[in-house]
Amino acid sequence: MITQEELLQLLHDTESYRVERTTSKTNADKFCQAICAFANDISGNGKNGYLMIGAHDNGELSGLKVDDELLLTISNIRTDGNVLPQPVMTVEKFSFEKGDLLVAEVQPSEFPPVRYRGRIWVRVGPRKSFATEAEEKILMERRLSNIHTFDEMPCMGTTMNDLDIDVIKREFLPQAVAEDILAEDKRHVEEQLASLGYYDLRYNCPTNGAIVLFGKNPERYLHGSYVQYVRFKGKDRAGDIINEQVFNGNLCRELARIDTFIETSIAQKRPIPVSVLREETVSKYPYWATRELLMNAIMHRDYQTNAPVLFYEYDDRIEVQNPGGLYGKVSEENFPNVSDYRNPFIAKAMKILGYVNRFSRGIYRVQKELVENGNGEAIFDFDLITAFRATENVSQRYFEEGFGADTQENGQETPKKHPRSTQETPKNIQDEIIEAIKNNSSITRKELEALLDRTPDSIKYHLAQLTKKGIIKHIGSTKAGKWVVIE
Repeated sequence: MITQEELLQLLHDTESYRVERTTSKTNADKFCQAICAFANDISGNGKNGYLMIGAHDNGELSGLKVDDELLLTISNIRTDGNVLPQPVMTVEKFSFEKGDLLVAEVQPSEFPPVRYRGRIWVRVGPRKSFATEAEEKILMERRLSNIHTFDEMPCMGTTMNDLDIDVIKREFLPQAVAEDILAEDKRHVEEQLASLGYYDLRYNCPTNGAIVLFGKNPERYLHGSYVQYVRFKGKDRAGDIINEQVFNGNLCRELARIDTFIETSIAQKRPIPVSVLREETVSKYPYWATRELLMNAIMHRDYQTNAPVLFYEYDDRIEVQNPGGLYGKVSEENFPNVSDYRNPFIAKAMKILGYVNRFSRGIYRVQKELVENGNGEAIFDFDLITAFRATENVSQRYFEEGFGADTQENGQETPKKHPRSTQETPKNIQDEIIEAIKNNSSITRKELEALLDRTPDSIKYHLAQLTKKGIIKHIGSTKAGKWVVIE
């Protein structure tokens, strides 16, 4: 609040864009208009404005006696809902020999334009008026420039001691800044991080994004900043928990752990035959696609909530759910053709570290890999409103050709080593093919695929095996020929 000496200096100076004097104590409209104009600070100099009640235009005191009712009336202007967004202001009484002076000190708003009953008031010199269209545009642009995303805002109460400086210097800065520039940069690490948007010099503290990316204990300040993995037995959460993991450190370290976990514990690769001499590797869940869905959840989640990213695995699917629905310009209708970033500075860091792309191509590649691997396309749930869920079904090809699954003690499913040890053996599949050929000697491969619900590679392989064994043969051309079963 202004001191009495500073107040006397302003009181005896000419009325300006920072000062309005009045002798009235009942003109509420005049008071609100002045406070609104000071909050808009059209001059842009960032200095506080002062409404002085109890003084004439020449600075002489009117002999006013400030009582509690007047103090309450002026103080209530901040919260009565007529001046929006709410102004930041303080109200204080000053007593002099010739009378009292009530002073309302108003800070320039970071989110202009401020309106009083829907009208934008500005102060130009000693007078106030409605904002012109040009002035309103200036205030709107100022508002946009002052609005920060949550990851760029200062994490109040934190210091550089809350960051893992070793990780920043060894793993992040060398990838974020060119080698020659970094070698010549003699600034403190605070200034280096500030230049990248991860430190707020005004408040001398790291940003929320810095705590998430480099914090020694992110959960201390952002309680939901972790990933929870659970492997359930069965197809819903009612099943027993077979395995669980929590990834709760800073992203600079945890992303590497998550990456390794998906590759070694989730993907689970095995070869399947596609011809007599060739095999193809198929994963239960393709590594890159699964990794991309989880990394996107970490990047786009809402870090203001206490909920973690959920990475749940069931017998038949994986679900990745992040707190925070679709953001900004993205809607159910334009997803995934349009992208927007709830956490642009976290997204930038994850791009620098090589864990995500920022070019709206990730989902297309995810769908392509899932289809090729036999999982079918990922399913996106937009109905949760405050969350977003992606579902990835288990690969059907992974269990083809008679390979079943054993569940080990740790809950991870691995294919049985011998294909003929399961109920659906290659012989049974081949018997079905023989039966289909007997019923329709002109049946095509595509018709067999549809009839037996098999992939093209599977039908091709078993036809080759039956032909090699001399059980069937094909007579005539590929298009017009027919199959013969040799008895």
